[in-house]
Amino acid sequence: MKLSQFHFDLKKEQIATELMPEVDGKIQWRDECKLMVLHKDNGEIEHRKFKDIIEYFGKGDRFVFNDTKVFPAKLFGKKEKTGADIMVFLLRELNREQRLWDVIVDPARKIRIGNKLYFGDDDSMVAEVIDNTTSRGRTLRFLYDGPYDEFKQALFALGQTPVPEWVKEVPTERDAEEFQTIFAKNEGAVSAPAAGLHFSRELLNRMILKDIEKTFITVHMGIGHFRTVDVEDLSKHRMDGERMIISEEAANEINSTKRSGHKICAVGVTVIRGLETYVTTDHEVKATDQWTNKFIFPPYDFAIPDAIVSNFHLPESTMLMSVAAFGGFEKVMKAYESALENGYKFGPYGDALLIV
Repeated sequence: MKLSQFHFDLKKEQIATELMPEVDGKIQWRDECKLMVLHKDNGEIEHRKFKDIIEYFGKGDRFVFNDTKVFPAKLFGKKEKTGADIMVFLLRELNREQRLWDVIVDPARKIRIGNKLYFGDDDSMVAEVIDNTTSRGRTLRFLYDGPYDEFKQALFALGQTPVPEWVKEVPTERDAEEFQTIFAKNEGAVSAPAAGLHFSRELLNRMILKDIEKTFITVHMGIGHFRTVDVEDLSKHRMDGERMIISEEAANEINSTKRSGHKICAVGVTVIRGLETYVTTDHEVKATDQWTNKFIFPPYDFAIPDAIVSNFHLPESTMLMSVAAFGGFEKVMKAYESALENGYKFGPYGDALLIV
């Protein structure tokens, strides 16, 4: 497959800027967005509401969710001496005791090893650049002498919810809640697993009433999914790594469901990636706690999920490619054409696509 095959025209107004917008004077709840249902065998398309999703599943089927938790990863500070404005995007904690973090800085050209950066109105948080790992990436050591919990609280108090700038330039207080699934538990993501955002407590309760099972795995979503693919030949693209954790209990639940002939529904691209990274020769999931840089694009033979749900993604994005690998390139691209024609919203706050 080629990068250009995944191009389509998307207008800015077709990207959702809120998860729960106000429609006709009423707040639209998480599970009230549009849901397109694509039947991958024959290409049939249905237009539903997201809360209708459980009508396609029954007793013994299992949804697999990503319970990662987004942290306030965007910091705005100033460089020592010059006072130049600097944006620091926290990617991951490297060393708890030494307060080391892997970060992206912008503008990168102004930052050198040994530079100090100051954050907060009173410059109360100070960091020193100790390594340049890439043209944009850096390692920062935060110079904080207090207890770790106090440091973490102070750091995150300065942070901003990392909603992508192409969704909205300045996040609001609502985004702290909306850019998070209701079952978020394990902190470590810098972007929300978007498909999971649409599940409300009421919908999860309705799943219980239908005896539809739930399993949670953890994949700490990074920004690699949003990076521009700069090669035409997709086999040459390299994905950023993400930490994934599948417990023994989760693996047993998933494998038991597969053995009994019931359906596995992967909720979001991160879950698809997690389920397909380490698969046995018997097409079963292995318990694991390690990093994955797996890149799924067509053609690809899936071992675990029988259905997937995902948001509508940007042109030429790796997330679109993964969805097309599951639903079939031509069928998924036709579904995207239908979404554009029928007013579906794109992006992490947008509408959803179920492929069964």
